[in-house]
Amino acid sequence: MKIAVVGATGLVGTKMLEVLAERDFPVTELIPVASERSAGKKVLFRGKEYTVVTPQRAIELKPQVALFSAGAGTSDEWAPKFAAAGCRVVDNSSRWRMEQGIKLIVPEVNGNTLTDSDMIIANPNCSTIQMVVALNLLHTNFKLRRIIVSTYQSVTGSGIKGINQLTNERAANFQADTKGETSSSAYPYQIDMNLIPQIDLFLENGYTKEEMKMVNETKKIMGDESIAVSATTVRVPVVGGHSESVNAEFEKPFELKDILRILKESPGVVLSDEKSETPYPMPLFAQNRDEVFVGRVRRDLSCENAINMWVVSDNLRKGAATNAVQIAELFL
Repeated sequence: MKIAVVGATGLVGTKMLEVLAERDFPVTELIPVASERSAGKKVLFRGKEYTVVTPQRAIELKPQVALFSAGAGTSDEWAPKFAAAGCRVVDNSSRWRMEQGIKLIVPEVNGNTLTDSDMIIANPNCSTIQMVVALNLLHTNFKLRRIIVSTYQSVTGSGIKGINQLTNERAANFQADTKGETSSSAYPYQIDMNLIPQIDLFLENGYTKEEMKMVNETKKIMGDESIAVSATTVRVPVVGGHSESVNAEFEKPFELKDILRILKESPGVVLSDEKSETPYPMPLFAQNRDEVFVGRVRRDLSCENAINMWVVSDNLRKGAATNAVQIAELFL
């Protein structure tokens, strides 16, 4: 089993290598892939050094599976070439998510829809993944009508530039005019001691691309265009882990005890309650974990058949690397 990791030197690519090793994925030969300028670098996998190669060289080495995390442009150019060479591609970028004929997969939700003919498989947006994992069995039982979600997304969602900007600003946070190192900033404004209610570019409808990803991807993953979704996405000065305030309205009535029971039974979900050691989920405790943590579950007092809940997950793990590896595992 030859496995290529495209973008192996990046934040998510590095995490993919960690997850492959942790989950004992049967890698007989690792092919780390990056751009021309990174070719020749070394990466460590299971105690052994591997040399980074270019995408063209990787195709020549004939991998069976390629995990892509190198941006939409790279995926647009190279994913079809890998697929044409008989390599199954799991792509973490936004390039193929809404492409007709390309499946958008969260294994706990719609992994059973994959077939041997699927050569390019899209990995959803990190904030969408954790939300649909939490809501999937509730939707099966009570039929989702509407979702209102506000996200609190960590700087790791912007890669190393986001981490660097927050680190630089925190180092200087006693200066009145702190602005960080703007030459390498990931955000248009200071992120330390601040919240930025913009993730990605604004669209003509007033929403950002990140917000519309959550709208469109949720419907595609759930296979239900009737679900209404309204999203507000916010960048927060947290290093790792995305949090979400989710309000879900259902078509069918329910008892809260049944909501809690179904959440406990949901694959990939850990339900926190006031009796547990951590009575509600926090990104601090979700880091380096693959589960989606759900807490603060309560009935919405202002709307019939609706609940509020708090959803937290490690965006680099379940939100990216782990979900991609889980997709690859479905083909083993």
